[in-house]
Amino acid sequence: MATIFPLVGSMDMKVHEKQMDMHITATMETLVSELTHYRQQSEKLKKINTLHQRLAGILDLPSMIEAYSIWLMEYIDHELIGYNNPEWQRMHMFCSYHGPKRRQAILLAREALEHPMESKPTPSQADGFHIHQWGFNSEDCYGLLVLLRKGKAMTWEELAFIDESLTILADPLKRALEYEKIFAQARRDSLTGLPNRFVFEERIGPMVEQASRHGHPLTLAALDLDHFKEVNDSMGHFMGDRVLQQVAEVLQHEIRLTDLLVRMGGDEFLIVLPDTNIDDASHLANRLCRAVEQLDIVTTSGKLAVSIGLSEWAPGMSINSWMERTDDILYQAKANGKAQVAVN
Repeated sequence: MATIFPLVGSMDMKVHEKQMDMHITATMETLVSELTHYRQQSEKLKKINTLHQRLAGILDLPSMIEAYSIWLMEYIDHELIGYNNPEWQRMHMFCSYHGPKRRQAILLAREALEHPMESKPTPSQADGFHIHQWGFNSEDCYGLLVLLRKGKAMTWEELAFIDESLTILADPLKRALEYEKIFAQARRDSLTGLPNRFVFEERIGPMVEQASRHGHPLTLAALDLDHFKEVNDSMGHFMGDRVLQQVAEVLQHEIRLTDLLVRMGGDEFLIVLPDTNIDDASHLANRLCRAVEQLDIVTTSGKLAVSIGLSEWAPGMSINSWMERTDDILYQAKANGKAQVAVN
């Protein structure tokens, strides 16, 4: 009879092999998990580096918000991104919608941007939009950013990704705001806050070109205050400065947003009136005369008033000849007794 010996060694070997297989499997799963993690981190770094590159050369807020929104759209769907800095009074929104949907989204975003944010803001919903807010609240960057998305809510991963991207956005955003502030100061008259001669020289060419291309009327108004010298002589230069500020305010109140009002220096102003013929410009000019007169500033030689010369641009006319003609017409208004409007 054959003797049967227990196969203890074989059983141990099988157990050992099974344990090795489990260890190898666990190791492989760990390696795959780590590789997946590193790949995700690498992809995220690549996305963040792309954001760095896109923001690097931008020096204005509208372009900054647009570039950020377009970059983010590649990874996270959204309909609008807006930013507001109440301290510097700068707000801008970039929206992918058009028409009524655009107006609806902008209205919701504006409401969110103009209200103080809670210390820990929670997402809200309105008209089918999920509204998310982030605050920039440091010495380097201050303001509020809002994102609107239609339909589905943001996932935790998406919110975390945006949080990380905002640490990249903060420095370029601050740079853009500071640049705009410096640039705006160079383009504004320090006394009245109106655009200065530099702005006029920058914009008059494109305004003439647009009028010429579309066949639209374009009128130039040259304004000069009457009896302003007496204000300085009898009331002092401080009062003269205050009068110029008051005149700038009433002129600004009467014109349209599309009109360009510029202080050229001293008590001289220019207004460029797009889509305005000489007759319509005359009606405006007479309103401006009445508005300045209603300031009721009396000098030793008469009440402060304004004389205005109007000239409509004609095809083939150079900008210099147009300005000279307008100045000659203003001279006629002054010579004819002041406080009146003269036209070509």
